[in-house]
Amino acid sequence: MSNVSYNPEVVKAWIADDPDERTAKEVTDLLRLAEDGDAGAKAELADRFDGELTFGTAGLRGHLGGGPNRMNRAVVRKAAAGLSNFLHDLLPDGFKIVIGYDARYGSADFALDTAKIAEAAGGHAYIFDQALPTPLTAFALQHLDADAAVVVTASHNPKEDNGYKVYLGGKAVTDSGQGAQIVPPYDAQIFKAIQAVKSVKDIPMATEGWTWIGEDIVKAYLKRLEQIVAPGPRDLRIVLTSMHGVGGETMVEALKQSGFDDIHVVVEQHEPNPDFPTVKFPNPEEPGALDLSMALAQEVDADLILANDPDADRCSAAVRDQDAPGGWRQLTGNQVGALLGEEAVRHFQGQGEGEGNDTKGAVVANSIVSSRLLQKLAKKYGVGHRSTLTGFKWISRVPGLVYGFEEALGYCVDPSYVKDKDGISACLKLAVMAARQKAKGLSLQDILDDQSREFGVHATAPLTIRVEDLSLIALGMQNLRTKGIRQIAGSEVVESIDLAEGTDSLPPTDGLLYLTGADDQVVVRPSGTEPKLKCYIETIVPVGKAGLAAAEAEADERLEMIKTDMRDAMGI
Repeated sequence: MSNVSYNPEVVKAWIADDPDERTAKEVTDLLRLAEDGDAGAKAELADRFDGELTFGTAGLRGHLGGGPNRMNRAVVRKAAAGLSNFLHDLLPDGFKIVIGYDARYGSADFALDTAKIAEAAGGHAYIFDQALPTPLTAFALQHLDADAAVVVTASHNPKEDNGYKVYLGGKAVTDSGQGAQIVPPYDAQIFKAIQAVKSVKDIPMATEGWTWIGEDIVKAYLKRLEQIVAPGPRDLRIVLTSMHGVGGETMVEALKQSGFDDIHVVVEQHEPNPDFPTVKFPNPEEPGALDLSMALAQEVDADLILANDPDADRCSAAVRDQDAPGGWRQLTGNQVGALLGEEAVRHFQGQGEGEGNDTKGAVVANSIVSSRLLQKLAKKYGVGHRSTLTGFKWISRVPGLVYGFEEALGYCVDPSYVKDKDGISACLKLAVMAARQKAKGLSLQDILDDQSREFGVHATAPLTIRVEDLSLIALGMQNLRTKGIRQIAGSEVVESIDLAEGTDSLPPTDGLLYLTGADDQVVVRPSGTEPKLKCYIETIVPVGKAGLAAAEAEADERLEMIKTDMRDAMGI
């Protein structure tokens, strides 16, 4: 603990400026313990005051608690003041801002603080009157022709976290990024404005003037969903979980209005609960997250499981599989991406022009860490394709976008109205596809199998290393950069790209991309939302005379070999 340090005067200044008595007392108690020699308190203070939260992949995000490196009312008020000052400088005649929030601890308070500060800064705030899915905020931004939006959420993170996402639209941004989350240079400009706020307690706050919004926006959103789903069969028994989040009622209503009436919700997870009592991590990607859903699906003899994460911007699905434990198998994010992707390119068939990043007209896009199958589907159906950096702040601003996805269960199926991932609309589209397949005596898996036979088995798997010591993430990246890697799973690395240097089509980001002679792809990057180092692995195996099952088995074996080699190369 000898290297653990903090500045007591900085801590005391924070306490004096903290508008929240609870977090001020929390930090005061830590300081008292630290001054009495408590090593744990010293380490905690050092961490809480080690810099400040900055805009990452999903905006500001961190643990709840006092200090500049935590999510709290002081940090949020500074963020709101900085954002409002940025908007006022950009639009001195006034600006409109939409504010949404989830059901996590602190979310409603953070949202209302933001509305009060925006009003006092010369803007007009539209704040939701209840906790609702993140896609509703992105929808409201465009529906109300607002200039900015904020949604207070930590999405699928553990209960200890919260976050603050910022979008720009209206008159603030007029290019293809209108309505999307902020990217450079806006993030740096807003952060500079945040840092210019010297005293939290001196930030002006209105006592009235904002507009409460709710049911009208929800109805407009649901009406839009009716317009984007095709007519057809609706005979489908669905099990639905909202993972203790805010998407449950909106998802049920979306399904019912589209003709699905055989819906079985996972009751234990249906109502919002910031403690997420039935799951360790409220993320449908995590092992065990769908256990309750699968048990219910087996009990009611369901056709499809649909799952949202707590703020309902992600969509996951599981299908029947007699060979899987419990009779159900969760689809990967890339598989769902391919299903929704084929639906999109069929709809926009022949409406794209050009190749690679020079596409025009209808374009589909995915992040570089996602499967390359979408590119092949796009080419087959004459639709443009783009690869982007990770995150929907990049995917959703692709010019001409008609569909975008990334492997972490994120899907943007209606970018004209929601320029972000949207788990509600994605789940609804999957249900329509599944019902159509069922009417033919087929399943969603049959579509995936047909894709594999035509384009090869595109098998993907993550290698995720969760760490307590964040320095290990930097060490793993350093090992790869300095030592290099010449072979992966016995195949020569034919292309090695340090994404930190940027490319002709991608701005710089902390990541590494490898391609092998066997057509394997590995992308390594630190997680933008959690303490993880992640490898995104894809191998492609043609389906030969031995058949689909043999190709899948070969691909699975190869994925494991790649994982072993990458783990060894990272050295952590």
